Order: sequence, then C-alpha cells, then structure tokens
Amino acid sequence: MNLTDPIYSDDDKAREHLEALRWPTGPFCPHCGEVEAITKLQGKSTRPGVYKCRSCRKPFSVTVGTLFERSHIPLPKWLLATHLMSSSKKGISAHQLHRMLGVTYKSAWFMAHRIREAMTDQNPGPIGGGNKVVEVDETYIGGKAKNRAYRVPKEKKAVVALVEREGEVRSVQVAKVNAKTLRPIITKLASRKSALMTDESPIYPKVGDEFASHNTVNHSKDEYVRMGGFVHTNTVENYFSILKRGINGIYQHVSEGHLNRYLGEFDFRYNNRKINDSERTEEALRGIEGKRLTYRRTDQKAASSLS
Repeated sequence: MNLTDPIYSDDDKAREHLEALRWPTGPFCPHCGEVEAITKLQGKSTRPGVYKCRSCRKPFSVTVGTLFERSHIPLPKWLLATHLMSSSKKGISAHQLHRMLGVTYKSAWFMAHRIREAMTDQNPGPIGGGNKVVEVDETYIGGKAKNRAYRVPKEKKAVVALVEREGEVRSVQVAKVNAKTLRPIITKLASRKSALMTDESPIYPKVGDEFASHNTVNHSKDEYVRMGGFVHTNTVENYFSILKRGINGIYQHVSEGHLNRYLGEFDFRYNNRKINDSERTEEALRGIEGKRLTYRRTDQKAASSLS
C-alpha cells in the first residue's frame, strides 16, 4: 500500500479516482439515468466535481446514489478506510481506523459498517456445479471458552458456511442449527450438481441426497481425511479459522444485529483473495453504488453495542 498516493490526501485526486471507477465511460445522472445530456458545472460558487443533468435538471456528483452521499468525512479518508479494510486479512478495528484517519471513534465505527455494506453481495449466486466440491459446516461465534466443550451458551451466534474448493464462500447467520433451517440455505447457495462434503452431523444426510453425491468425515472418531484426501471439510474449517481470529482478535465483540455484515466483510476478502490489495479495494468501491446506510438505521441494529 502506497500511503503517499495523492488519492489518500487530495480531494480532487480522490474524486477523480472514484469517477474513473464509477463512470469509466463518462458521467451519468443517478436521478434519471441520462448519459448524454450532462454538463459539468464550473462556476466560481460551485464546488468541484458537480454535474447537472439537462434532462431532469438536477445536480449531482460522483457520490450521489452511493454509500458516501451526504457524508461530511473527506473522500480521501473514505478511500483510505476502504483500502485498509480490503487489505487486512483479519479485519481492522474501528479504534485503529479512528487513530489512523483522525476521525472520532463513532465516525470510524460507522464508516466501517458502510464499507461492509459495500462489500456485501445482496444477491449471491450459487457456488459449485458439475465436477465441483462444496464443503458445508457450522460454527458458533461468541460465548465463554470454558463452555465450548459442554454446551452452546445463549450468547453464542450460529453461522453456517459453504465453501467451494478453489472457489468462493457463502456464510450466513442462522437462528438454529437443524435440518429444517439449513436445508433451504444449502440448496439455495450451492448447485445441486455439486459433490457435498460435511461432517457426521445428522443434519446433513437428508439434504445430501439432493446433491450429486454426499460424503462425510467422522470428526468424533478423529477422522479428518479419507479416500486419498478427497473427502474432508478442511477448506471450510480454514475459512472459520480466519473468521474467528478476526472476530476474537481484532473485533473482540460483534453484536448479533451486525454479524451478517461482518460475515459479508470476511466473505468479500476470501472471494477476492486471488487479486491484489488495490484491485480488491476497487472492487469494494464498486459496491457503494445504489446503497444507503444512515447512522440511525445502523445504530438501532447495534442497540447499545459499539464493536
């Protein structure tokens, strides 16, 4: 990461960078969709980067219709925060953003949630397919370590993840872990043409019958790999290890109302792991379009928790 890049310190360079990403073929009106009848306003009293649509006669800038709209935080700080979150494998805390960006902790916390919203795919397609393997497993987030071997404390949140080998991940928070709640998730997020891999849990055999094949490993008997290394759930467990190191080591506490946003953040970085940090940041910035997230709406979901 090059912290001397002008896009992280110069308002005009930051705006031009975002314009190039969002408008690769030129500006368009976010109000009516006009692409030709656009005029750039250049009067002395007009702030830089404002355009006007001659069709609907409304002014706009590159941030209108995005998560950055009406933000009082300078655009270079938004770009830097997005880069930091995109390039940190296990995430970066709001306190660290607060110190590095020179904004209040409250602002940094809200910025992080806006960026997570940009990273989250609202309609993820199914993974897997013919001759592909999808691993499925569930885990629990939160709770005291001393309770983990005996029961699931009330404060733990259940997460199920599906990972295509050499492909993408889909993780979802679930209220209960049983066959009734997991079946619709698995059949929606994974192609039935896939080979399904799970552990020995009784949750999976019935849904496994709907896939091309279903194989299991028996962890309770210390079995983790069989059939020459083909049958295992190590890929999804590796994803959970990254997720838990981030939750426990970086964020330390995640409220239930925001857990899906954190999952979206970790899914995004995993799914874009094969590109470099700058490309991953640009991919996150493309996700700001068509989304709005007000502080009131965010704060209500968090209840009294700032994590």
